[in-house]
Amino acid sequence: MFLQKIEKLRMFNLYVAVALFSVVLSSLSQVLLKKSSGETKKHWVFEYLNPKVVIAYCTIFICMLLMIFAFTGMYYRYGAVIESLAYLLIMLFSRIFLKEKITKRRVIGNVIIVLGVIIFTLSI
Repeated sequence: MFLQKIEKLRMFNLYVAVALFSVVLSSLSQVLLKKSSGETKKHWVFEYLNPKVVIAYCTIFICMLLMIFAFTGMYYRYGAVIESLAYLLIMLFSRIFLKEKITKRRVIGNVIIVLGVIIFTLSI
């Protein structure tokens, strides 16, 4: 009985790790899309068919499949908490890779998101 609980917890941790990896990867792909949108293209078709956009959308699709896998082994409420961390990661990655300023509005928005996650987590 005790060993079954440990094994179940180990598998749950695997699913949570996959979900966290998916969120980090999708956040990086969002930053890649942002980077591509700032570049001027010769033709409007190349705004959608360039390597950065194709890689980013393929990565997002892979992340979607990873999240579907992760939801098979964890409660949906944990997925909502993990997914909401993407907003914070996108802000941080945009600062690191795109040198975007972190404005007061972004900080306030992310604080509200984190507070919502904390409140949601405490009610679980």
